[in-house]
Amino acid sequence: MSLTQYTLIQKEESKNVMIMVESSQYAPTTKYVVKARFDVEGVVEKPDVIGAIFGQTEGLFGTDLDLRELQKGGRVGRIEIELESKQDKTSGIITIPSSLDRASTALIAAAIESVDRIGPCDAKVVLETVQDMRDEKRKVIMSKAKEILRKWVVEVQPSTDEIVKEVAQSIRSAEVVNFGPESLPAGPEVETSGSIILVEGRADVINLLRCGIKNVIGINGAKIPESIIQLCRNKEVTAFLDGDRGGDLILKELMQVADLDYVARAPGGKEVEDLTPKEIMKALRDKMPPSKVSFEKPTMSIPVELPPKIGETAAQLRGTLEAVLFDESGMDLMRIPVSELAEKLPETQGVHILVFDGVITQRILDMGGQRGLKYIIGDRVSEGVRPPSNIRLMTIGDILAGR
Repeated sequence: MSLTQYTLIQKEESKNVMIMVESSQYAPTTKYVVKARFDVEGVVEKPDVIGAIFGQTEGLFGTDLDLRELQKGGRVGRIEIELESKQDKTSGIITIPSSLDRASTALIAAAIESVDRIGPCDAKVVLETVQDMRDEKRKVIMSKAKEILRKWVVEVQPSTDEIVKEVAQSIRSAEVVNFGPESLPAGPEVETSGSIILVEGRADVINLLRCGIKNVIGINGAKIPESIIQLCRNKEVTAFLDGDRGGDLILKELMQVADLDYVARAPGGKEVEDLTPKEIMKALRDKMPPSKVSFEKPTMSIPVELPPKIGETAAQLRGTLEAVLFDESGMDLMRIPVSELAEKLPETQGVHILVFDGVITQRILDMGGQRGLKYIIGDRVSEGVRPPSNIRLMTIGDILAGR
């Protein structure tokens, strides 16, 4: 058989294949698009390329991954070929849409790369990309959603103050950016402003953004990040921290490693994230140089009928997430993690006082009432609780603040 006869037969077979490819439908839900580049040492046409793909991949992985069968079932779409011939060489792009899973699509892509002859000529096929069409779809949807939200905020007139507040909060919360290699939560003007405000965490940043303060950045933990230390060298810095022991500890470390210009504190026992705009502005107006900051040991005031040891224990428990059970004389019966409190409290006899670093919930109160407790002292009290008449509630902050 001559070379001319061989080429004619191959082209005729490829044309039959091309007819089948053109008549098949695209996959109903295309997930991926495989693109590969081919180079041929000779002149070939599109049917030659398609014939080579079907012929040289047939039977490699059984009928489940046979291209002809996959096209019949709509799992692989029409194979598109773009080619150009110059100076007795042909090059082009193969495009295959797939609705298979990721692993199967990867096998198809690898199989396409195994094609080494197209028509009578040597060929090389190299995979360029496997594009996830769902990523593109998500980008289009997100872009449209942003456009809808902008029009909504600008064009729709809210009917109540509550809706106005909700929209405003969502817009301002979206202004939080990530700063530095530690991805610290920050306002959009931290880098450009000549002064900055340091707060403890992301919730504090969001609360200050709601007040229009955009040169704010969160420390995000007890250890001071290197980005914060660098910022403090070149800007006027105000540290705005919670009015509790945790704020004291962070401030002490800041004063050791960073160059602070001013210090502002939330009112005693309060956190910056919970302050109203009025409280925030007052605290910032009352800021002072670090040299005038004093760390006084909090005085403890407890009811006379409670043993003095209760106040000492309350101060020690903060930040431990632990609970201590006392009898009527003030002797501690048990020290346990707060997570085990609901299990251990009903089983322990003679409990008179409960002190724990956690939230006083209705469940804790109900169990305490059943066990005959007289005092429950926690870090804070959950909203809407109804304490039994025989139990007195207190917070650790009440004791430390001398209330």
